[in-house]
Amino acid sequence: MKKNERISAFVQQLGANPALALDPRYQGFFTCFNEQQYYEAHDVLENLWLERRDENYPFFKGLIQVAGAFVHLQKQFLHPTHPKHGRRLRPAVRLFQLAAKNLGAFAPRHLQLDVAAVLRLCERQSAEIIAGEYERNPWKPTHAPQIDLLSE
Repeated sequence: MKKNERISAFVQQLGANPALALDPRYQGFFTCFNEQQYYEAHDVLENLWLERRDENYPFFKGLIQVAGAFVHLQKQFLHPTHPKHGRRLRPAVRLFQLAAKNLGAFAPRHLQLDVAAVLRLCERQSAEIIAGEYERNPWKPTHAPQIDLLSE
């Protein structure tokens, strides 16, 4: 089975809300993200991003970068002394910064998302890592952030 087919099957299992009139992959991103499945969130939205080269291209790219940053934080949290995973805080900060650049033009709200809140999340996570001199990971599974779509 090709990756595209796997993603489509996975997204169907997530059960998108047709009333939102938003692409199921976009909705699936938030479902995965809020379940701390950051890599899957990245993959689901990347599937949409690669397909659509429209005005939302940088918006989707920014959200993919947010998910990627949280992949780094999660792996570092789970394996802090691992030779590779233990050094993931700097790449996480870089992805948060790139995400902010891509999402900034879409604030305060776009596609039923409080983009301004996502930008604050990126800034807060980066600031905590930098303040801890790249030695403290602010991510904890018990206090993982949630990103929810807004109603119209």
